[in-house]
Amino acid sequence: MELYIRHVELLGFEKRFYPSQHYVYMLMVKWSDLTEKLIYRRYPEIHTFHKSLKEMFPIESGDIDKKDRIIPELPAPKWLDSQRSTETRQSTLAEYCQSLVNLPPKISRCELVRSFFKVRPEDENPPVTHPVKRNETFVASKDKSTGNASEISGPIILDTYRVIADFNKTSKHEINLKCGDMVEIVEKSPNGWWFCQCEFKRGWVPATYLEPLDTPEESEEPEPNYAGEIHITTKAYTAVEDDELTLEAGETVEVIHKLLDGWWVVRKEDKTGHFPSMFLHPTGEKRDVSDMNKTQRQTPPPRRSSIYNAKSIHGKSTRRISQDTYRKNSRRFLQQRGSQPRKSPMSFTGSPLQEKKNEDNISKSPNSSNVDMGKNTSPRVPPRPSPELIMERCTENTRMKVSVCKSSTESK
Repeated sequence: MELYIRHVELLGFEKRFYPSQHYVYMLMVKWSDLTEKLIYRRYPEIHTFHKSLKEMFPIESGDIDKKDRIIPELPAPKWLDSQRSTETRQSTLAEYCQSLVNLPPKISRCELVRSFFKVRPEDENPPVTHPVKRNETFVASKDKSTGNASEISGPIILDTYRVIADFNKTSKHEINLKCGDMVEIVEKSPNGWWFCQCEFKRGWVPATYLEPLDTPEESEEPEPNYAGEIHITTKAYTAVEDDELTLEAGETVEVIHKLLDGWWVVRKEDKTGHFPSMFLHPTGEKRDVSDMNKTQRQTPPPRRSSIYNAKSIHGKSTRRISQDTYRKNSRRFLQQRGSQPRKSPMSFTGSPLQEKKNEDNISKSPNSSNVDMGKNTSPRVPPRPSPELIMERCTENTRMKVSVCKSSTESK
């Protein structure tokens, strides 16, 4: 009787550097004679096998009628494998192998399946290793409920990013990068400076020069939270672009959108704009005074908008929110919350004295009612200050000019 496969278990994957960097999955195959063999397969090779299986069984693959499909699906490989895609694909591949061996015998025990999972010479004697770099093994995590306490964990898996524009370092802590280079991210700092390694070099680079391989942009906060988190500025910054804010050290702001490039959208009273996150600190956390002006980098990273037109491997980028939309939605949130944005000291109605003086200036319409005033349809236009209130709050110089103007008018 011919041998057949009883079970296939995905153990993890291995990162190899010879003859070039690539990834192979480690599969433990259990045969009907109770033997277990460890094999290594690349994902493109597994997908080629999957397509051949579908061609051999067109009915079971759903090519004739989709309702007859019993062969599991398997996503096509990426044009360039990365550690991130290889890791995230593990659960899909494990489910595929389990479903494959549970198919009817005419499929699961056919020659194509048995030959693909048979041990090859290169499985028992892997190719020669890189002269400098050693292969790295990443063991798949197992369910804790199985009771396997001796679980072996592999090294930390680093995300791989692509450089979308040339970057020239400005300090010894940074590294030079060329467009198209592949880097692995060691640390992602919220200030927009990421610590990465490229071949044998390591250093800080702006996140704006990097893009993930799988999607146009890594997911940020899906929508700004206009309720805002209270932060305090630790260093003064003067706006360079029109959509930035100029703030002094020690000012309190609300952070309404945290962006990965290190430029967060903040609100100061009725003003909204971008501000370097490296100069912000949450007010609820304690921080030494001596550490308030120290940051991991001395200068903010470049704005993402300055290199958005650089060549990218993705057809289109994710939707960006314009500054006008930030400001409009921010004001709308403040109005719905019940605190209208401050336009100027003259429009602030928090003082009981000012409210009392302005009561005489509000025109009473016979059709107005308390019900209309309670609707949140649009913000109420603040009443125009009375002449007496203006004269009370203006400077002495303005009073003299008004008096001279009034005297000349009366004399005519």
